[in-house]
Order: sequence, then C-alpha cells, then structure tokens
Amino acid sequence: MRGADPPTGDSVDDRRRLIVDALGVGAATGAYGVSFGAIAVASGLSVAQACVLSLLVFTGASQFALVGVVASGGAPLSGAATALLLGSRNTLYGLKLAGLLRLSGARRLVAAHLVIDESTAMALKPKDPRNAALGFFATGLAVFVLWNLATFAGALAGNAFGDPRAYGLDAAVPAAFLALLWPRLTTPLTRLTALAAAGLALGLVPLLQPGLPIIAAAGVAVLAGMRPATPEDGRAAESSAADDEGDR
Repeated sequence: MRGADPPTGDSVDDRRRLIVDALGVGAATGAYGVSFGAIAVASGLSVAQACVLSLLVFTGASQFALVGVVASGGAPLSGAATALLLGSRNTLYGLKLAGLLRLSGARRLVAAHLVIDESTAMALKPKDPRNAALGFFATGLAVFVLWNLATFAGALAGNAFGDPRAYGLDAAVPAAFLALLWPRLTTPLTRLTALAAAGLALGLVPLLQPGLPIIAAAGVAVLAGMRPATPEDGRAAESSAADDEGDR
C-alpha cells in the first residue's frame, strides 16, 4: 500500500501559516481572559473559583453570562441556564468536527474540551482537510493556555482594578461579539432577527430576573431558524462563502 504523499513546499508553507494564524487567534482571544478574571472577582468569586471556571467550562460567552447574572442579583440556576444555552452551540460544532477530524480515544476527549468558536473556524479554514486537525488543536490549545493564564492575571489584579467598568473591560467581549455578528447580517431576515431579539431582551430586562431575557431572546433566533429555506437564503449563503474564500 502506498504511504501518504510527502509534504510539498506549498503544503509546508500552508501549515506554517496556519500555525501562525492559530497563535494570533490564541493571543487575541486569550487576552479577554484578563477581563473575565477581573469581572469574576469583582462579582464575588475568589481567584481560585474564577480560575477553576475557566479551566473546566472554557467557553468565554458562557463564563461571562454566568458571572454577569450572579453579579446582577440573579439566581445561580438562572445564570447556569443562560451559560448552558450559550454553550449549546458547541454541540453543533462538535457534530461538524467529528466527521472532519475523525478522532478517537484520548484525543477525542481532549478535542471535546477545546471545541469553541475559534478552534472550529480554524479547523474549517484549510483547503486541505488533512490540515484541519492542525488548525483545530493549534488554535484550541493556544486559546486554552492563554485564556487561563489571563484569567489568573485578571483575577489577581481584580482588587486593584476596582470596578472593571471604569476601565471598559465589561465592554470588551460584547464589542467582540458585535464585530463577529455584524458581517453576518447580510439579509433582511438576519437583520430583522437580530433587531427582534435585541428588542425583546431589552424589553424584558425590567420584568424578568437577570439571565432570562437572554434566554427569551435566543428563542427569536430559534423561531427564525425554523422558517423554510428560500432561494434567497441559498444565494446569501453562496455570497457569504465567496466572501470567506476571498478573505483567505
């Protein structure tokens, strides 16, 4: 049986660029851990609790949601439900990655913990599917290490920061989410869905416990996703794919 083809010069360059990109993504994303560590301590968590949360949960949106709900007086169960809802998208990522990475044993367990937005995107980025695992693990491990180190640093400095809002740290992650979301609002449906979800969440803030407005707003996206696909949706998807390919 013929072995695998040896890597060509172009393949080596592609892998090198993939690793550089993964480290860049890891550095940029991991830096948010400083914000989380500071906000977690300011919300009443200890340094150890903040670090354990980053080690075991390791999904920034869920972590911020949990401490945000608790800090604003919400019930822990409400915070946990909000965090679980935001983290549920990783399950869909896992279904996509399972067929692409084809891992087993210990590597599969490690990979399950590293399934986040960034590692999934970098796994799907390479044109050669054989480089998917490299993109996934390089990005996932880079983000994991830097996120946890930054969480520790931010938690230690939490008392010195005082109120994180005075430094704009509480706005860092929402701003990043908006930056990721905005380019995807390319159709009337996506724009309407985003506006309806935001309006519903804002309207429910005075009426419900912290965390519940986010859960309710997510239902708007679920309902929009249940709508039957139309030819316009297909053309929008093709246009988005073409834009992503151009970015590469």
